[in-house]
Amino acid sequence: MRYHLPRRYSRRLLVLGAGVVGLTTALVARRRGFEVTVVADRYAPHVTSATAAALWEWPVADARAKEWAALSYRIFNDMAADPLTGVAMRPSLSYQRVPIDANPEALAGMTELRAHVRGFRHDSTLIAVHGVRGDVTDAYEYLAPMVDTDRYLAWLLREVRSAGCEVEVALIRGKLTDEQDRLLRRYDATAIVNCTGLGAIELAADPDLRPLRGASVHLRNPGIGCAHRVDGLSIVPRARDRVVLGGIVESDRWTTDLTMKSHQILELVARCRIFLPTLREAQPVPGNPVRSGLRPHRDRGVRVEVERGCPIVHNFGHGDTGFTVSWGCAEDAVDLVDKLG
Repeated sequence: MRYHLPRRYSRRLLVLGAGVVGLTTALVARRRGFEVTVVADRYAPHVTSATAAALWEWPVADARAKEWAALSYRIFNDMAADPLTGVAMRPSLSYQRVPIDANPEALAGMTELRAHVRGFRHDSTLIAVHGVRGDVTDAYEYLAPMVDTDRYLAWLLREVRSAGCEVEVALIRGKLTDEQDRLLRRYDATAIVNCTGLGAIELAADPDLRPLRGASVHLRNPGIGCAHRVDGLSIVPRARDRVVLGGIVESDRWTTDLTMKSHQILELVARCRIFLPTLREAQPVPGNPVRSGLRPHRDRGVRVEVERGCPIVHNFGHGDTGFTVSWGCAEDAVDLVDKLG
């Protein structure tokens, strides 16, 4: 369905980047009355977003990230009613080494989380119920959005196109502050939103941005219906046929050549199988069981702000929280564009 907008809403926005953040920002902008052009050198499945385990989690960062996550949760919860989106609401269990009531930081985080999710339950008997192993002493669960990245990114791109956004494959180089006039003329735009992830190292000349190499391993699902999280490990069911293992974080690594024979992957699979014995016989899915990508981590947190003195809004540096905060960040980024006038 195309959106036919009155002429007074005919401002054109140029969105750079086509990962989950860029496409979400483009869709939000279009729904709020902008004409939108998306430009990226890569689209799914050749984007970092496609490699994510894509489990919604409550951020431990600043208050702004928590607001973004809370809004995204509500939107994903509504989207889960449509199976075509690839979003599902399933129980997610978090296990703790120390009783939560004895850990003020963990207790505060759990209390915050509880106010924003459905199906919350704090109960140490969940450990025995799910048969996990290790020296965990406490657990809680809640319904969390879990995203099939292949289906979701394809759905998101279809939505962007059907909403009337123009989509182009191109590589943008140089500092945006130097290139802005040329780009605005080229795309007949009034503002630019930079959602390029690690590309912002060059485009925004941001020294705080660096890669965190991550990887997910896709195994045949032996019947796991809940997500499990402990000590940075994540075990996430996806559709009915597979389960996704995550937990690799390597700073300042620029290659994505991990395979099932890489020691990091072997260690990840071994740790997950020890923790959740149900996985011991689960075999890698055929074709491409390891998905490795470079997450755009920013030491000072996600950058959603206007470039001083320029019609440029930045929306990058999400690290491993891209799906969790995507809708909230997109709304804030478009708010900033609105304020540019």
